[in-house]
Amino acid sequence: MFEGGVNLIDFKELSKEKKIEVFPPPAKAVIPLSQHTGIPAKPVVKKGDAVLKGQLIGEAAGFISSPVHSSISGTVAGLENRALPTGRSSLSVIVDNNGEDTSVESMKRDWQILEPKEIVSLVQQAGIVGLGGAAFPTFVKMTIPQGKKAECVILNGCECEPFLTADYRVMKEKGAEVIEGLFIACRALSINKAFVGIESNKKDIAASIKKLLQHLKATTEIEVRVLPERYPQGSEKHLIKSITGREVPSGGLPVDVGCVVFNVQTLLSVRDAVCSGTPLIERVLTVTGLVRDTKNLRVRIGTPLSSILEYCGAETAPGTKLVIGGPMMGINIASPDVPVIKSTTGIIVLPEEQSLKDEIQSCIRCGKCIDACPMRLVPAELSRAAESKNWDRCKQFDVADCIECGCCSYVCPAKRPMVELFKWAKTELRKEIPTG
Repeated sequence: MFEGGVNLIDFKELSKEKKIEVFPPPAKAVIPLSQHTGIPAKPVVKKGDAVLKGQLIGEAAGFISSPVHSSISGTVAGLENRALPTGRSSLSVIVDNNGEDTSVESMKRDWQILEPKEIVSLVQQAGIVGLGGAAFPTFVKMTIPQGKKAECVILNGCECEPFLTADYRVMKEKGAEVIEGLFIACRALSINKAFVGIESNKKDIAASIKKLLQHLKATTEIEVRVLPERYPQGSEKHLIKSITGREVPSGGLPVDVGCVVFNVQTLLSVRDAVCSGTPLIERVLTVTGLVRDTKNLRVRIGTPLSSILEYCGAETAPGTKLVIGGPMMGINIASPDVPVIKSTTGIIVLPEEQSLKDEIQSCIRCGKCIDACPMRLVPAELSRAAESKNWDRCKQFDVADCIECGCCSYVCPAKRPMVELFKWAKTELRKEIPTG
């Protein structure tokens, strides 16, 4: 078990028993070309072009980049810069739906006869990225750097953020397909050892996966681990620590300790891409909080959040706020006029908190943030260094290792905005890195 972290009320009962519903395709899809970590995709369509569902509309523009596909069939209405849920903006392909939902031709394949490189190529072509929120191109994870060796694959089924239940429902309703995706990932990496990590508030899922594995004949050894319910258990580094006992070094990656970690929906998408030729054009997300009907919805990429909120009867009057993602690491957005993108794990409507501007106090050196930090940093010192713009001291105290989980801010009695300060410090330190 990792050190630090916090115990949270999970509020998952609001949507945990809501089966996945298919949300109708949007009349107009706004599909950003930057939905992933790395270089934005380069458009390959222009205004007036007819497109099919699943058709490539943006090609990868570098190694750490990812293709983008149309989530509906119709006509390209234009290419415009549009706001993203992340607060940034991106060149986006606007597609008017023709109501036909005509797809590109699919391709059925038997993954067991494919070579690892073929699987990785199919994952790359399908535009699959990490669907737990990070949106890192999945094929890059499957491409092990020279000199490194992957020894095990870990399926991250923790979904440790409060409120969110989309991955839980996917595991409950599509467990066999998710496990097949895990087998495919193991083949792509030439690995025969895998773990499934699940928090103790999902013991029913652990039991169903164990039962499923008993009936499968496979050369890959898969072990299900039920882990303590503690945030941020779903963080890659902490999941690795809890399952294997290995610690990812400062500045390192999971593969540095022989591990490769994938999210539940990522592996479902891998399975769909490899077995059916289906690119990543939709995902499951949770809509919860102050809404008439909490739901887990399968939604096309590019669907306006406003239409989803209306469908669920969301309370968006003054006195509420919208959070994209979970309440700990999610982003508050001012307007629902942004599209669903590949990294949209959930939409939470919460009561607006009273402004903390006049309540923020000086650090009282209580040490609670140090106890809570799962990265074993010293948030109190880091926050003071950031406030004084002492970027060298921020670097000295390893601000780059902060995973922005929010545990320090959550326990701070002085209500200091530590995560915001750490994000600022990391942004300033990145400016010092030569780009030439």
